[in-house]
Amino acid sequence: MSNPGDVSVFERARPRLMGLAYRILGSRADAEDAVQDTFLKWRAAGGNGIENPDSWLTTACTRRCIDMLRAAHRTRIEYIGPWLPEPIQTLTENDPDEALSLASSLSTAFLLLLERLTPKERAAYLLHEIFDVPYPEIAATLDIRESTCRKLVSRARANIDRAKVRHVTPVERQEQLLAAFEAAVADGRPDRLAALLSDDIELRADSGGKVPAILRVLRGKAEVLDFLARARAWWASCDWTLADLNGGRAFVLRENGAATTALSFAYDEAGAVTNIYIMRNPDKLARLDEAPNAV
Repeated sequence: MSNPGDVSVFERARPRLMGLAYRILGSRADAEDAVQDTFLKWRAAGGNGIENPDSWLTTACTRRCIDMLRAAHRTRIEYIGPWLPEPIQTLTENDPDEALSLASSLSTAFLLLLERLTPKERAAYLLHEIFDVPYPEIAATLDIRESTCRKLVSRARANIDRAKVRHVTPVERQEQLLAAFEAAVADGRPDRLAALLSDDIELRADSGGKVPAILRVLRGKAEVLDFLARARAWWASCDWTLADLNGGRAFVLRENGAATTALSFAYDEAGAVTNIYIMRNPDKLARLDEAPNAV
């Protein structure tokens, strides 16, 4: 039995709680708020004995995230232009298997698909499939029957498996495609760029209405290639640097040293680019230079 006020117990759990909160909320800032609220609740528990601190903290954090997610629903409906998760720098794992596991549950494509699930479906899936929490414990966390919990996870898993968003392209292939993408944009040869794109390519740009950006989702090679041809003029003065964002290789574009754009990609199993994600929202770019996240 642990003292609820023991800060060391909470700090050991912090990376796991942060990883859970970020995946549920899609925002580093919101995730940090949820984890801080969990910490305050942990401290406020006072002298009441807690037999399983990890379970207690997971439950408290999950419930806080669900409350925040429901409160954010209206804000995201009224969001100006497409909404994308806040990009985060991620640690490069030495173990290839760990790196693939991390990337499969942090990619922008995966986080966007989670947005289609109900808050409880999202939480149940993440707790069981990503954090290995057993069904009885998840049911208690969500205050539902275990049978209902199993159905939530099953429905979420079916949607995610069908979309194949947990497929991860090897880093070497990602880097080849990124180099070809940068060169194709730089020299303005649409034929080279077209060869990299899937027929059903989609492009989304998140500006939050705060800086210029395309305000609708572009679909198909013709629309995407036309946009990228025009983007050459905007990106020509930028410094392009490679980064590890959300478990995959990406570009961060900088002007006068400040990050103004993050470019990340999703790929099909053949290695063609299926999605281009352009983050322009300055609020979501402000912390890209901070230390990578252990999530």
